[in-house]
Amino acid sequence: MSEAHLKKDTRPVYVISVAATLVAAHPRTLRIYEDEGLICPARTPTNIRLYSDEDIRRITWIRHLTRERGVNLAGIRLLFELEERLGARILEALYAEGTRDRAAKQAAAAAVPTTEGAGADPDDR
Repeated sequence: MSEAHLKKDTRPVYVISVAATLVAAHPRTLRIYEDEGLICPARTPTNIRLYSDEDIRRITWIRHLTRERGVNLAGIRLLFELEERLGARILEALYAEGTRDRAAKQAAAAAVPTTEGAGADPDDR
């Protein structure tokens, strides 16, 4: 990853309302994540929170773990501590697994036939 790309990912640009919209969450949820020590948005001199693309990715990951995996915030905090100790490889594998699970669910949902014409005799068509 280039240094310019890294700077772009970590540059704080989104106010809390925009960040919340990007991750489909309420701004209060982002404040809770901050209170729990899961995210640490930058602050302006007037104390307005600013979120980076990296913050958005982290929030998206937190929401995936809570909604799709049933992990509570204390568990997520532990995962983030382990990530710092062990590196990102384990969490990247979990994230890839979650991505595969979501794709499989979407594919299965798309494969379910519609109820249109249900009950009709196939020979009458």
